[in-house]
Order: sequence, then structure tokens, then C-alpha cells
Amino acid sequence: MNRNECYGNMFPSINRPQTDVPLRGKVFTSKLERAGGMAIATRSTGVDLDAWKECVACEKFDECYRLSMAKLALETGVMQNGW
Repeated sequence: MNRNECYGNMFPSINRPQTDVPLRGKVFTSKLERAGGMAIATRSTGVDLDAWKECVACEKFDECYRLSMAKLALETGVMQNGW
């Protein structure tokens, strides 16, 4: 089965969050910005609407979205449990 390179990667990987560096997925981004020292000043997220339109038009959208969400849920669970 042919899949695009972006398959399952709508969201950025949060396995290794970095500060002051945007984490990018095919559609969504997130960024943690430091205030100084170890403190986080702001958290921001973004959406690339052109990439979203491209994804929605893809014949693999539904399964790609579900895989993207599953990966995000797994990474979130792993991070919250300190693995």
C-alpha cells in the first residue's frame, strides 16, 4: 500500500520537547518559550491551513488522522508517566 511520507505525522513528536524551537508536524506545530532559567514563559500551537486542506483531500485522511492521534496519545501517556 502506497503512503505519503507524511502519513501518521500530522502532529509533531513530543517525545523530546525543546524550548525555543518549534516542533513541527505536517499540519500542527507547538513551541515552548523560556522566560529565563528553567521557567516556561509561553506555550503556543499553530495550524498550517494549507497543509490541513491537503490532508483532508487525501484519500488516506481518515486512517492517517487516526494514526496521528494514536501516536500523540501514546507519546502523551509516556511523558506523563515519566518513562
